[in-house]
Amino acid sequence: MTLEEINIRDPFVLPFKDTYYMYGTRAKTCWGLADGFDCYTSKDLVNWDGPFEVFHKPENFWADKNYWAPEVHIYNNTFYMFATFNSEALDKKGTMILSSESPLGPFKVHSDGKITPDEWNSLDGTFYLSPEGKPYMVFSHEWVDLADGEICSVELSDDLTHPVSEPVTLFKASQAKPWVKGMQHRLRNEICYVTDGPFMHRLENGELIMLWASISEGGYAEAIARSDNGNIDGNWTIDEKPLFDKDGGHGMLFKTFDGKLMMVLHQPNETPKEHPVFIPVNEESLAI
Repeated sequence: MTLEEINIRDPFVLPFKDTYYMYGTRAKTCWGLADGFDCYTSKDLVNWDGPFEVFHKPENFWADKNYWAPEVHIYNNTFYMFATFNSEALDKKGTMILSSESPLGPFKVHSDGKITPDEWNSLDGTFYLSPEGKPYMVFSHEWVDLADGEICSVELSDDLTHPVSEPVTLFKASQAKPWVKGMQHRLRNEICYVTDGPFMHRLENGELIMLWASISEGGYAEAIARSDNGNIDGNWTIDEKPLFDKDGGHGMLFKTFDGKLMMVLHQPNETPKEHPVFIPVNEESLAI
């Protein structure tokens, strides 16, 4: 199948051995009840096979809706999926960690419940390993709680089962002014700013950047934030213009098997029309 035939949000590509594995949110069920995640595979990023279900809701699992943004990272020779879940009963989104011995699963619950605070609406957890070897999760504290959405980090245990620190706010969505666009909250009289889909990437020059998504005049947009010390605990600043602002976002970066840097995101940001879009990226264009 082609990319245009794949209907997912929040695409994430894991190159492993000779195959590209692409995960994502099932677009047609993203806003309501859901029960699993799929993977698509390709040798050339053009022709794809799937979907192959890699996680299915276990019996008595707490979450029954908003299965969002699965990312798969290799850590200590194991495949770890960071994914967001919600339930009709609790209505508090949060990110958990699943694990598998294969990129095609089956993935099983790994973390001791949510990594994010139970009382928060949090989403889009991603993995970061510091130069010192400390594992972290970076995630969005959603605007529905705060109005001004935040990107936060939390240090993880070495086995990725639980947090070992309190969440730390790295930056707020409104810091992306003048390009970030606020939304009028439908239930309360205030302007809200979105933070979505953080993804960590270290440039060849050593600079640590973060891709993240928000809303611009062009619709959903992909942006860059930068750490001033090359690590998670630096001061984070946001570029004055989005990286991509044509109603597409929740992107990530990966290297192709021939060494080229590629960004993948979903476009348009309208259900059920979303599909993955691949955009070649020049490494030097991402540096300061």
